[in-house]
Amino acid sequence: MTETEAALRTLAHNVRSARTRAGLSLDELGRRAGVSKGALVGLEKAQGNPNFATLVRLADTLGVSVSALLEGRPEGRVRVVGADAVTPLWRGPHGSEARLMLTTSGPAPTEVWRWTLEPGEEYPSHPHQAGVTETVSVTAGRMVLVVDGTEYPLRAGQTAAFDGDTSHTYRGAGTGTCHLVMTVHLPPGPA
Repeated sequence: MTETEAALRTLAHNVRSARTRAGLSLDELGRRAGVSKGALVGLEKAQGNPNFATLVRLADTLGVSVSALLEGRPEGRVRVVGADAVTPLWRGPHGSEARLMLTTSGPAPTEVWRWTLEPGEEYPSHPHQAGVTETVSVTAGRMVLVVDGTEYPLRAGQTAAFDGDTSHTYRGAGTGTCHLVMTVHLPPGPA
């Protein structure tokens, strides 16, 4: 089995398990997440190629992290993840990218992301579920964070926090690549 096939099987199992725990039919999950029933059936059969936005909508609807849908069982007490071991979940046409490094466990998980943004390139994010908080810490370069239509310029050494349940966009600024660490703090999920 290839790495891609294994990843699709893990995703299929995790989506089906989360949907069952939430007590949702394929029709209801599709309606709430804005994903067609056909796409969900294919996904739960480990077929297809869901995009990043679809994974985010499914995770938000199911009340889990994106990585909870993508990861298998943890292998030990400490996980060390190198950026080269994680495939980007989003790539912009000018070289920007976002990598979900890991998600903490527990009732209120936190996702840890590494982003690079090229000047002028942006990623518009749809609003997350209520209770989601994001932080953006710029480690090099400059960016503009747009939250609910208001722009917040950020430079290396600055961190911003905001409620993720409104529209928001990450945009590279300046003349060089912006590097940042983003965390997504999820509210406690169902027991």
